[in-house]
Amino acid sequence: MSGKTLIVVTGPTAVGKTELCMEIARRLGVPIVNADSRQLFRELKIGTASPTEEQMASVRHYFVGTLGIGDYYSASMYEQQVMALLPQLFADADYALLSGGSMMYIDAVCNGIDDIPTVDAATRATMKRRLEEEGLTALVEELRRMDPEHYEVVDRQNPRRVVHALEICHMTGLTYTSFRTAGRKQRPFRIVKIGLNRNREELYRRINRRVDQMMADGLLDEVRSMEPYRNENALNTVGYKELFCYLDGVWSLDEAVERIKGNTRRYARKQLTWFKRDGQMRWFHPDEKELIMKYISQYE
Repeated sequence: MSGKTLIVVTGPTAVGKTELCMEIARRLGVPIVNADSRQLFRELKIGTASPTEEQMASVRHYFVGTLGIGDYYSASMYEQQVMALLPQLFADADYALLSGGSMMYIDAVCNGIDDIPTVDAATRATMKRRLEEEGLTALVEELRRMDPEHYEVVDRQNPRRVVHALEICHMTGLTYTSFRTAGRKQRPFRIVKIGLNRNREELYRRINRRVDQMMADGLLDEVRSMEPYRNENALNTVGYKELFCYLDGVWSLDEAVERIKGNTRRYARKQLTWFKRDGQMRWFHPDEKELIMKYISQYE
């Protein structure tokens, strides 16, 4: 794949990635590879701002609506599948376009992820049951005993991280730490990273408008339809967890909506902090389309 270029377009939520990438894809004649982890779930359309049917009919998209809400998925699986897809895309064009705001998914494709084994269904079911029955505190203590090194660095308030580390320990008989090589993998293609940003006030206005539009489009009904699955990890997501609190009577609808806006703004700040650590990222305002296309064209 020498001479081929993967264009990565990223930035905080609601910054305008979709509109810009549709334009880039049309001009280059390439599809869009989605790097938003929640847009993979076919049931989560409104709350994840998934591409519309018209957009997907206009430009081919990969990794949108390919999973069911209960399906297990990981950044490692995403890396493997994207790396298998890219040679097919590069056979037809010199460019491939990857876009989204999921930090771990983008990092997995650009830098690789540790070769951690895929957890089998039996182990996953067992650990899910244990989390429900024993609680997170007990599993954190078990991780401290089984893998004290990872215990020191893991987010102990994040059940998914704790459970996954224990799944690996139980399934392999080895520590989770033993699989963490922290090495950057070499890719057989050039990677060009484009970061999108707006001034804070402008970005926050867009976030607030997007949340209002999601509510108008039926987000509450989408959340209601997901109640039987509310314990699935995919629904531990801004927009869904706040409206579950409304349905539980914890907050009023107005308060839940305001919390969605606030938590989305907080997530946008987290995304920017992550992406701005990447010295290879070239930053643009989303309206600078011609400058962005000129920047891309130098890699022909």
